[in-house]
Amino acid sequence: MVKTYKVKYGAHIFLWIERWTSRELWLIEKAKKLGLDTLEIAIGDDVEFDAGNIRKIASDEGVEIVISPGGLWPMNTDLSLPVKNNNTIALDWHKRWIEKGAESGATAYTGALYSHPGHIDKRKITEEDIKNSAENLYKLSEFANDHHVKIVLEPMSHFRVSLVNNHIQVMELIKKVGHENLFVLLDTYHLVTEIRDYAEAVKSMAPRLWGIHACENDRGVPGGGLIPWESIFKALKKTGFSGYFILETYNSTIRNGDFAYSRAMFHDVCQDGDKYVKTGTKFLKSNWKK
Repeated sequence: MVKTYKVKYGAHIFLWIERWTSRELWLIEKAKKLGLDTLEIAIGDDVEFDAGNIRKIASDEGVEIVISPGGLWPMNTDLSLPVKNNNTIALDWHKRWIEKGAESGATAYTGALYSHPGHIDKRKITEEDIKNSAENLYKLSEFANDHHVKIVLEPMSHFRVSLVNNHIQVMELIKKVGHENLFVLLDTYHLVTEIRDYAEAVKSMAPRLWGIHACENDRGVPGGGLIPWESIFKALKKTGFSGYFILETYNSTIRNGDFAYSRAMFHDVCQDGDKYVKTGTKFLKSNWKK
């Protein structure tokens, strides 16, 4: 029997707020009070990111920080664009955020880093597309490794990106990149339109599986939807998963209710971030213990 290890529980800031600033440092303390181990902070050109204060409070509270592009992320910083045209712009943008993340004590930089959410080519993906992304990801992984930050790739729905949509594609890309500092994040929401067998996805990703973005098929709190949690947990236990469960969705009360709509969420799945976390972590922990 494969040994299983301790997992960590976390949440994305979008459960409570739209944009990180120094006024939102209270969220680190809230994460601790809610029993979370990790807080994922969305970064971008519209984000005020005081790395020193984040590091201090996170250290005091014992909360691990993870960062991911989620604010203003310019389309010309897409690592899959032709290297000759975009190498410096894209790499420099991501490197700058990795440096800031490292200063804040962040341990991972996650997301659709192989391309860019919103980059959808309605054509067959070519070897050149993969080559562009792989070359840049190798350089980024090397840079992040020097800063003790993991690079974590998140396959996303074909409604969000065209380059990497499932477990097979992301593992093939990781193999092509060939760097040890490259991992994968399985998002239960994004993969519901891309795969039929979550257990198989978990097993194939297992060698590099860093964590799970946990939510239902409607981005609601885990449990009661279409996601086959029993199958997922069995596969995670069987493969000896030791990583992160991070709750992610969009709060529907922010900015007079416009925030969720701006993220193409047209129904209320999270009116109260605290409640979402309490319900979600209870579900995840009880299933993990079974």
